[in-house]
Amino acid sequence: MKSIHPGRRSDDAPRPVTLPAISHTEATIKCVGPAAFRSEHARDFACLLDLDPEVVRWSSAPPLLRDGNDEYQLDFVVITDAGSFLIDVGHEEPRSPPWVTSLAESMGHQYRPVAMVELEGSFRLRNSKDLLRYGFYRPPLGDRIRLLAALDDMGSLTVAECMSAVREGRPMPTVAALILQGFLGIDLDDALIGPDTQVRRIRT
Repeated sequence: MKSIHPGRRSDDAPRPVTLPAISHTEATIKCVGPAAFRSEHARDFACLLDLDPEVVRWSSAPPLLRDGNDEYQLDFVVITDAGSFLIDVGHEEPRSPPWVTSLAESMGHQYRPVAMVELEGSFRLRNSKDLLRYGFYRPPLGDRIRLLAALDDMGSLTVAECMSAVREGRPMPTVAALILQGFLGIDLDDALIGPDTQVRRIRT
């Protein structure tokens, strides 16, 4: 993300930042407010935020940082159990002005630059995007109870076994939605989700 360098102005009002329309088919789960993204890299990172169990909520409308006549626009404000973060996303690690970190900390946030080149093609990103395509689906209550009861009895099941247990709804959307809602857990990092991927119940 690049710094905004406006010319000298007679007023101190922040200049509005226009976000481009980024089309996407994935839902957002933990987003607060409208989801608008400055780049495809930011949209991809939002998928990781939604599948991160430590993330409580996030917004794609972080505060505009200003130092005198210099302005810097970030991509996300993220709330986790460990604190609040302002996230700066780029293909490679963004090079922010030196005052950004200290200003973010003065506002009660930690500043985190993210290089998506290090995450592109990872199993976690690909699996997250696959699951979020089903984020708009609402699984039937009967299927949820049936799957949770089966996992209580068996300890774990494969994705294929979970799909075969679905009776009322659509099998893959039901399993994916229950993962996104935090009822079921799978390993996102080791391989692409397949029929033999192990599913476990998450207890909160």
